[in-house]
Amino acid sequence: MKGKTVKESRAQMTHLVLPIHANMRGTAFGGAILSLADSVAYICAARHAGPNCVTVGVDRVSFLEPIAVGEVVTLLASVNYVGATSMEVGIRIEAENLKNGKRRHTTSCYFTLVCLDERSRPKKVPPLVCQTPDDKRRFKEAKKRREGRTE
Repeated sequence: MKGKTVKESRAQMTHLVLPIHANMRGTAFGGAILSLADSVAYICAARHAGPNCVTVGVDRVSFLEPIAVGEVVTLLASVNYVGATSMEVGIRIEAENLKNGKRRHTTSCYFTLVCLDERSRPKKVPPLVCQTPDDKRRFKEAKKRREGRTE
């Protein structure tokens, strides 16, 4: 099976935070942000392994700063690690204040997805080709996280 590069499967999604996404403090619900993260994780995993991907786990969600109604969130996703049948997708979420143009890192999380065959069983996924030092660093860090989950 031919491998795919990190660059080939990257995904980006941009979304406006509306009052329907917010709590009583006027900031985005964590669940609303995680729903967007799940969508971008799927797109990234499907680009790598095909369209029958499903989320099997979410690891280490870090809500670093609140996101206000009216801000634009950008979700940046890339495959960090590939095992035999599973993939870790790392997601960086940034908020942009449209009044002053400032962007800040607000959330980081890691999703684990598998690609299913026609019988809904996990199937082998293409290996990950790490080209840059950053790709290689993320692969090593993801491998450590995976080993920590399977002990």
